[in-house]
Amino acid sequence: MSSSTRALSREGPRLTGRAAALLVVVTVLALLAVVPARQVLQQRGRIAELERRAAQLEERNARLRVEISRLNDPAELERMARECLGMVMPGETVLLVPDAPRPAC
Repeated sequence: MSSSTRALSREGPRLTGRAAALLVVVTVLALLAVVPARQVLQQRGRIAELERRAAQLEERNARLRVEISRLNDPAELERMARECLGMVMPGETVLLVPDAPRPAC
């Protein structure tokens, strides 16, 4: 064999049977890894959404606790009974003004 014949056969990359099998295995493994990776990303997004919702609910619970403590105050209950329900203490005189706006409770 001459040197020019050997040079021509070695110039292009050769794909052996072993290399082709390895390429197929690596491709299949890469394709199989796509589905779990996508699921992990979806679950992370869901976790972030649930954490945001939990923070909103904690904030609402804090506001409701303040409202509960405010409603347990006897002075606040008396104020609401007078303004919203029109209640009066015994012995007090009630004056009703026609066409007067009523407070929204």
